[in-house]
Amino acid sequence: MGKINLRMAEVQNRERRLGTIIAWNGTASDLHTQSGYQQRGSGCKSNKDGCRLCEAKGPFTQGSVCSEQMVECQAGNVRDAVLIQHSPIGCGAGQVPYNSIYRNGLAMRGHKVENIRIINTNLQETDMVFGALGKLKQSIDDAWERYSPKAIFIGTSCPTGIIGEDIESVAKKKQEELGIPVIPLFCEGFRSKHWSTGFDATQHGILRQIVKKSTKKQEDLVNVISLWGSDIFTPMFKEFNLRVNYVVDMASVSDLEQLSEAAATVGFCYTLSSYMAAALEQEFGVPEVKAPMPYGFAGTDAWLRELGKVTHREELVEQYIAKEHARVKPRIAELKKKLQGLKGYVATGSAYAHGLIQVLRELDIQVDGSLVFHHDPVYDSGDAREDSLGHLIEHYGEVKSFNVSNRQQYQFYGLLQEVKPDFILIRHNGLAPLASKLGIPAAPLGDEHIAIGYEGILNLGEAILDILAHKKFHDDLKKHAKLPYKQWWLEQKDPYILAKHPELIDA
Repeated sequence: MGKINLRMAEVQNRERRLGTIIAWNGTASDLHTQSGYQQRGSGCKSNKDGCRLCEAKGPFTQGSVCSEQMVECQAGNVRDAVLIQHSPIGCGAGQVPYNSIYRNGLAMRGHKVENIRIINTNLQETDMVFGALGKLKQSIDDAWERYSPKAIFIGTSCPTGIIGEDIESVAKKKQEELGIPVIPLFCEGFRSKHWSTGFDATQHGILRQIVKKSTKKQEDLVNVISLWGSDIFTPMFKEFNLRVNYVVDMASVSDLEQLSEAAATVGFCYTLSSYMAAALEQEFGVPEVKAPMPYGFAGTDAWLRELGKVTHREELVEQYIAKEHARVKPRIAELKKKLQGLKGYVATGSAYAHGLIQVLRELDIQVDGSLVFHHDPVYDSGDAREDSLGHLIEHYGEVKSFNVSNRQQYQFYGLLQEVKPDFILIRHNGLAPLASKLGIPAAPLGDEHIAIGYEGILNLGEAILDILAHKKFHDDLKKHAKLPYKQWWLEQKDPYILAKHPELIDA
């Protein structure tokens, strides 16, 4: 794992930088051991077969998203900026759901509700032959005339990558002409096998061209790297006389400019925050709070204490921890009685899943299995305190069926059959209908902040009770639904059998 290089316009993908994988099955402790997090700053260690971390190779991908879509939901969510997708119109299909998410996020944060500002250059077949820089220049001019933005992002696509469009030179010329940052984001879908590289691409562009090199510091300002969730950090940080600078989603360009002035940087999920937090410390001297993520008592205690240490507010933090423990523990005890005997399953992004499992086990809910959409063997800081999988195992125990799969429904069926949970927690809802057809209700965690901190334990417990109230609907659906799989697959015990024997795909 090398240092972050902001001199390069293109971000290094996660496979090379962190050793990211998208397919694996076994136990949580086996994955942690093979990941070799203990080798600080050197990525993953080799195993006996010479692999950094052996990855199951599937013969096809049934469903996923790409890095370009993550740029849509990051750069496209900066309030006074415009994102230009230099792509065919099909790549713009995500604008519909992301517009809904953006509007909801603005409402939750108390901002003016408006539509997302994304322009698509609508590349055609002739553009693939003759190039389309003229369309890109025209789209930049249109964005400037229509919106008067304070920054313009340009997202690449597989077609622009294939033909080698020189968007960097266009961006540079237009930046000089317009006097605002015009930022190329290299996020072609084939650039990385997992979409989380798209988070890094957006953050890389912001760090290179928007964040100001400043000696000014705001000792009470904390950067919170998040998505579009509800504002749970402002009231929490107010207890410590700290202010929140939310980035990247729902931020303004001026919010992004002052990233370098903050006293510290935190995140709710290392999958999202790893790159920007490490780069802010390396390049701008803003310390990253290196601690377990704020889920459950053990994680939240450690996270708050490290925040207190970095911002010199240790006494206030200890007072808050004692007060919150006393407040929530009796209520958690009541929730445990209602949730007694339940078995849960988590299917979300990597680090976020680690945190959710911790909260479920705080509620005494049995968790025998989890599906994470990718696995980063190490995060950008290389600090052991950010080893979220290791923290889960150390404080909350083993997860027997711990699987990595980038949203493959055909594998998800077998994984659920193996564990037979009473409910699932899920972020990307494409897998939820399959669970429903098996009679398993899902809690789609649209607000990613729902489980954070001490209040998050209560929130998640109550959300589970809400979805279990609709269990009969899912039982009825199971009686009448038919799955689109052949009988031999429905009887298959190994969801990864096609990765081991691809010849069976025609069976």
